[in-house]
Amino acid sequence: MEDPAHLLVVTAVVAVATFATRAIPFVFFNTRAPPQILSTIEKNLPPMILLLLVIYCLKDVQWLCAPYGVPEIFTITAVMALHFWKRNAMLSIFAGTGLYMMLVQLDVFSILFG
Repeated sequence: MEDPAHLLVVTAVVAVATFATRAIPFVFFNTRAPPQILSTIEKNLPPMILLLLVIYCLKDVQWLCAPYGVPEIFTITAVMALHFWKRNAMLSIFAGTGLYMMLVQLDVFSILFG
């Protein structure tokens, strides 16, 4: 069991680090524009992170065994269509998660391919 003082110190360090990463840009760039490289990173980082998450989620899919990745591809297609239609990231994320969990828990595609 962890010592309560140790847990308090760790929590405080994490809180300070989190606050610092949020506050530092305002301190450095409150009177001037950020460098072009930061603007480029700010613009391109969210899509890159999402792409990495998709790749990470697909790394363990068994493409040569039933259901052949169909639930994943079906869900990705549904999320893309929903996002292009509504342009709402939260709706896309929650609907995609719900749809995928429903497909996997009900074993819909294994029934079709099994």
